[in-house]
Amino acid sequence: MYKIAAMGDRDSIYGFASLGLSVFPEDDPQKLKKLAEEGYAVIFITEALAELISPEIERFKDSPLPAIIPIPGVAGNTGLGMREVSGYVERAVGSDIVN
Repeated sequence: MYKIAAMGDRDSIYGFASLGLSVFPEDDPQKLKKLAEEGYAVIFITEALAELISPEIERFKDSPLPAIIPIPGVAGNTGLGMREVSGYVERAVGSDIVN
């Protein structure tokens, strides 16, 4: 069975624990690699952290797992998550139908 995790600042991710997700208040890019190796299929990551460790995230772009999903943090939305989703949709259907 696949596992789901949330990474980012503590205030932004601890609500996910109530849903049964594993939470990791981290800012270490190596933790993302460890989670992938431990069998996490979906990793929610705050947009602020995603921008800080973007080179590490890029390594997983063409891999089917883990799916790394940027989410807004308590500090607000930077738009990174929506840009990522828009890019995935455009690759899948050949046109930007999100915007």
